[in-house]
Amino acid sequence: MTRTRFAAALGAALLMTPAAQAQEAVTHAFDGSFDDATFAVETAIVGRGLVIDYVSHTGEMLARTGGDVGSDVEIFEAADIFLFCSASLSRKVMEADPLNIAHCPYSIFVFQRDGQVAIGHRTYPEGPMQEVETLLESLVTEALDG
Repeated sequence: MTRTRFAAALGAALLMTPAAQAQEAVTHAFDGSFDDATFAVETAIVGRGLVIDYVSHTGEMLARTGGDVGSDVEIFEAADIFLFCSASLSRKVMEADPLNIAHCPYSIFVFQRDGQVAIGHRTYPEGPMQEVETLLESLVTEALDG
């Protein structure tokens, strides 16, 4: 499956889920392994002088706890979420509206599903938060271009 067809199919699948209706996400197919994608994301973030506060190993948690909640559904083969912040950008958007604190920290996710790897980020409301979305998209693009 080509990168474009995968991205379109993935986007359509995400838009059909209830969670995606509440908050949208932008995803891009990654041509490589999950480990290569996570390394590329980490390198892009750190390369910009940003500090990764936490990496949530969401895929591992879901796999580990599935039986505990009565499910045997494998959602992801692997999934990580990188949480980080930009002091200067966060200050700027929160000076514009202190309630922009609700969007911090920022995140980029990587997942593998049905053998395909994707990198993405959530979308943000119009206004000052668009600068954050631009930062996230540039980091994802950098990771994709490796």
